[in-house]
Amino acid sequence: MNKSDIVAKVAAETGMSQSALDMALGKVFSTISDSLSGGEDVAISGFGSFTVRSRAERQGRNPATGQPMTIKASKSVGFKAAKALKDAVN
Repeated sequence: MNKSDIVAKVAAETGMSQSALDMALGKVFSTISDSLSGGEDVAISGFGSFTVRSRAERQGRNPATGQPMTIKASKSVGFKAAKALKDAVN
């Protein structure tokens, strides 16, 4: 399921226009993205929480040549599902 499918399904269930829902969903995603890029965690009750995780610099190997290389430190987004979401899936 992609964003268009979600918008279409919610529009059918609520009677709202797809264009309004698409704009609202886009704002939700951009708000989450902005919060995470600012270093703030985002928790959605009953769904889960998004956190920014730091990865330290480390040594790796170039898969093509096998030569050792340094992998730069970076940040990534982590997601932990809430119990309600886990229960819904199981």
